[in-house]
Amino acid sequence: MNTKFKLLFLIFTLTFSFAMASNLSDDNPQEKALRHVVILKFKDSSTSEQIQEVENAFRELPSKIEEIIDFEWGTNNSPEGQDKGFTHLFFVTFESEEDRDVYLPHPAHEAFVKVLEPHLEDALVIDYWAKD
Repeated sequence: MNTKFKLLFLIFTLTFSFAMASNLSDDNPQEKALRHVVILKFKDSSTSEQIQEVENAFRELPSKIEEIIDFEWGTNNSPEGQDKGFTHLFFVTFESEEDRDVYLPHPAHEAFVKVLEPHLEDALVIDYWAKD
């Protein structure tokens, strides 16, 4: 093999190796999804209609805040008895921390919080970068 070909092959191999290594790195969240998990416990005094109003208000957020790229929610049905009274989970996905930072003070989110607050006993909120 001539020297020019060996040098090109070496450059290609190194470039490919670095590209693969950067894609496998946990320190590269740009290609992952940022998850915002909200788990709620409602006051015993809250009626099912009031809780439904909170559910509806949260479910409307993806249509009002374009930074939300995915959304799902549900209610606890675990038979383990470890829920500590938390009944609802909302799972909001963003592409970046900047998108989440737009969501938090967004007027639609603040309006949702006003609907939620009178009925909220407790909340657990966790944000994380999804990993494979």
